[in-house]
Amino acid sequence: MTFKTYEDLGQGITRIDTGMIHEGLAALYLVGSEDEWALVETGTQHSIATIMALLQARGIDPMQVKYIIPTHVHLDHAGGVGGLMQRLPQATLLVHPRGARHMIDPAQLKAGATAVYGAEVFQQIYGDLIPVEPHRVRQMQDAEQVTLGNRTLVFYDTPGHARHHFCVHDLQSNGVFSGDTFGLAYPTLNTANGPFIMLSTTPVQFDPQALKNSITKLLSLQPGRMYLTHYGAVDGVPALAEQLLLQVDDYVAIARRVQAQAPLEQWEQRLVGLLTGYTVNRARRHGCTLADDELERILALDMKLNAQGLAVWLASAD
Repeated sequence: MTFKTYEDLGQGITRIDTGMIHEGLAALYLVGSEDEWALVETGTQHSIATIMALLQARGIDPMQVKYIIPTHVHLDHAGGVGGLMQRLPQATLLVHPRGARHMIDPAQLKAGATAVYGAEVFQQIYGDLIPVEPHRVRQMQDAEQVTLGNRTLVFYDTPGHARHHFCVHDLQSNGVFSGDTFGLAYPTLNTANGPFIMLSTTPVQFDPQALKNSITKLLSLQPGRMYLTHYGAVDGVPALAEQLLLQVDDYVAIARRVQAQAPLEQWEQRLVGLLTGYTVNRARRHGCTLADDELERILALDMKLNAQGLAVWLASAD
């Protein structure tokens, strides 16, 4: 499947591929109304050139970008914040209260990611992390809203994937920018049955009950679509929410079984295998006809991250 770098989704919203690792993995969104614009998610430092090229192509003055809005501070969503703030001098950073300090001083984020990937790979994937001046940061509380030209954006605290996560309801499109709270749906796994939705339980703050509460909270808004970071716009929100809620319970059951059967040092390996098998079976029921090796290749990164997140949750839950 070939992905366009930019895709017009209507309602003044453009999906931008961040270019992280490979196309079709992570998206960010340009949202506009009249002469004011916002970026929801930023991708990494390497995504900035792509964003600036679109602004130039659209005739959008950098001074017209009013807000930069990462849904949470995981680096595939917020790694480019500091660099963009330098290039968009009138923008205010709208961020979850629990994430603000990491944008003002990203040293802890960088140290944690460097410890996982090593300095060279960190640079290849994310580039540098640049601090944001405190006076340009606004912490958004639950149900707080801002205006963007003639449209209104409402922010909702949605923990479960991370405690520093909010989602953004765009009243004009009746769509929600859901970050990772409403899961992942890669277009390569779409079938005649629609998007193939999966949980994201990446470390280190997965909380199953909080995530179920957050999904239910988003559903109560009765949105017409979700704008996923991973990846793109999806419709049929109630049915997708039902699938996600069932997956939370299934993930917990799988994790508890591993906890009962294996020592801690084997949890992650066991979880990767079980989550992969579970997800492949779901994909087959969804109508996916990709060969097993190709399907497992597409799933590999998320299954590893989800297993790590479940293992951290198991170790801290009791």
